[in-house]
Amino acid sequence: MKSILFVCLGNICRSPLAHGAAQKIAKEKNLELLIDSAGTSNWHEGEAPCENSIRVAKQYRVDISRQHSRPITKEDIISFQYVVAMDRQNREDMEAFGFRNVYLLGDFGDFRGEDVPDPYFFNGFEGFEKVYTMVSTCVEDFIEKVENESL
Repeated sequence: MKSILFVCLGNICRSPLAHGAAQKIAKEKNLELLIDSAGTSNWHEGEAPCENSIRVAKQYRVDISRQHSRPITKEDIISFQYVVAMDRQNREDMEAFGFRNVYLLGDFGDFRGEDVPDPYFFNGFEGFEKVYTMVSTCVEDFIEKVENESL
């Protein structure tokens, strides 16, 4: 079974959204994928995704409310075939931790290598909507490439 790990800094907004979007797509396409998310920090370990991430996901019929933040582990290096970072700093941190072949989510879905922005840098809920739209588009393209083994 193919396995995908989505990674951001705190694992409470961007990577849980990618995790949830990927699970929805996998279910719709009847794909057997192991999907998880983690953070490069342990700041929010054990916490649910932030309220606005849960809210925006719910608007798109994605339930991320049962996810809990966790930091990356050495075991993840072996457990996950695909590791997808939300931004360049996350990718650099993952590579420094020992991960190889880390993908940048913004390299998919015609975003030309853009970082997925942290929605907290936008004013209000609108930032979460923009981030969800970008994440879901990129995740869909990424999973299609995983499915077709064209990465």
